[in-house]
Amino acid sequence: MSGMIMRRVAGFGWILSALTWAGGFAVAQQAKPEFGPNVMVFSPSMTPEAIQAQIDKVYTVQQRNEFGPERNALLFLPGDYKVNVPIGFYTEVIGLGASPDDVRIAGDVRAEPVRGNNATVTFWRTAEGFSVTPAGGTMRWAVSQAAPFRRMHIRGDMVLHKNGGWASGGWMADDLIDGTVNAGPQQQWIARNSEWHNWTGSNWNMVFVGMAHAPDGEWPQPPFTKIAQTPIVREKPFLQVDAKGNYSVRVPELRKDSAGITWHTGVTPGRNIPLQKFYIARPDRDTAATINAQLARGKNLLLTPGIYELTEALHVTRPNTVVLGLGFATLRPTQGTAAMTTSDADGIILAGLLFDAGAAKSPVLLEIGPAGSKASHAQNPISLHDVFFRVGGAAVGSTTSNLTINSNDTIVDHTWIWRADHGSGVGWDKNLSANGLIVNGDRVTIYGLFVEHHQEYQVLWNGNHGRTYFYQSEIPYDPPTQESYTSAPGTNGWASYKVADNVTSHEAWGLGIYSVFRKPNVILTRAIEVPEQPGVRFHHMITVALDKLGEISNVINKTGGATATAPRVTPKVTNYP
Repeated sequence: MSGMIMRRVAGFGWILSALTWAGGFAVAQQAKPEFGPNVMVFSPSMTPEAIQAQIDKVYTVQQRNEFGPERNALLFLPGDYKVNVPIGFYTEVIGLGASPDDVRIAGDVRAEPVRGNNATVTFWRTAEGFSVTPAGGTMRWAVSQAAPFRRMHIRGDMVLHKNGGWASGGWMADDLIDGTVNAGPQQQWIARNSEWHNWTGSNWNMVFVGMAHAPDGEWPQPPFTKIAQTPIVREKPFLQVDAKGNYSVRVPELRKDSAGITWHTGVTPGRNIPLQKFYIARPDRDTAATINAQLARGKNLLLTPGIYELTEALHVTRPNTVVLGLGFATLRPTQGTAAMTTSDADGIILAGLLFDAGAAKSPVLLEIGPAGSKASHAQNPISLHDVFFRVGGAAVGSTTSNLTINSNDTIVDHTWIWRADHGSGVGWDKNLSANGLIVNGDRVTIYGLFVEHHQEYQVLWNGNHGRTYFYQSEIPYDPPTQESYTSAPGTNGWASYKVADNVTSHEAWGLGIYSVFRKPNVILTRAIEVPEQPGVRFHHMITVALDKLGEISNVINKTGGATATAPRVTPKVTNYP
């Protein structure tokens, strides 16, 4: 029940000057921050019909909007809701409670293909921070890349496909599923620090890190890679509202050697940053200059949904700065610069961002620390969460590197680095991108590394003591000739994952590399190329040819043998060396 009187206050939007009763306690409705037109905030005091109308309006636009400019965030204040929430492109649905159980949605919350049952292009959507009692007992989350599922409580079962159709996912972290997760034909998946009653289904590469109840079975049949504890991570920061209506950003604490979810006691351990310490940027009024001025003043940064056309890079220089994007806030450089750079400083956190290459070629889209960074950040690492990259697809775009990490001890917690294989501005001589990821720093740890279609090495790892937990990569579809796709005399193509010759220590678990060559007589000599060092170790690798042309001749160095399609041969290597 609720009682409210609405009044307009200049500069602060609508204030609800009474109390909304939610979950047995009173939530004072204070002034909603100026999030702009692309953020909707729902209250349990609203009628289900009013909420549903707004959700449906967004979905009507975003259902098929793969390369459109619209961006949306749907925020639910603590309380109970009976609505259906289909989640389309560039849509983030967030519960604003300290615990996922503070926002309780009963209904059909789902992500699914645009047409038919094939979910291999179900990208760019997020569910985060609420509980779901699914209609019919099962929630459908049929997704592929860049579809984070975080801090969720599913009071029932969960299915990761639609009617047995293909999907190419996916990512979940800090989730609790009361029933069974059915992966079905999902090609690959990574689950980190999550819990469920049961897991069924496998295909090529399923990785489980820090799971309280990892499924039974061992690589290669079923293709399960299980790491009992997550060595070091912090969960993604999240927006929340307290019982007095005060907004803040929760920054989870750094965890070492962890398993299971963070919120068993109701609240994820960490610290709160009041929203007043954030500059709330909006694409309809802000520029690189206005945002950089606020960062220089010591503000954290909340980027509301939309596309930010940047004439210069955003510079994040202060230790412990948090940059949090909502609704796939998109950063696009327009003058051939980087979109964002950071200093070599402790505790910088970047989360919820989409970097989109501009027509003028950039040297890099996101650079973590300047070249030559030397500081140790072991006690307070820089971390990236749900940070995504795109070159082409929406329009012509070009860059040399998408993400370059120079700072030591950086943690990457889910990224998709994509040179578009379809859409606008796509072609071998159009959307140019040499490398998806270049790692120069030492002791860099990555969970959920998805890198696809770049024209040279997808990943070039120059730093020592690096670790990767789950890797998914399709090499480029479109090399027109073998001559244009040759890295060295006698070496066809560029390896997908390259560890530099000077590296003495590196380890990776659960890697799947796939080919879809469109031109005849183009092949790749090896999917993974590493120096022969006892400290360089790889576990659980597979290569697959997804089309009838070409092959990957070996999995790692000279080991594994070639892919084939008729009959299908999918080479697997358990350990190397």
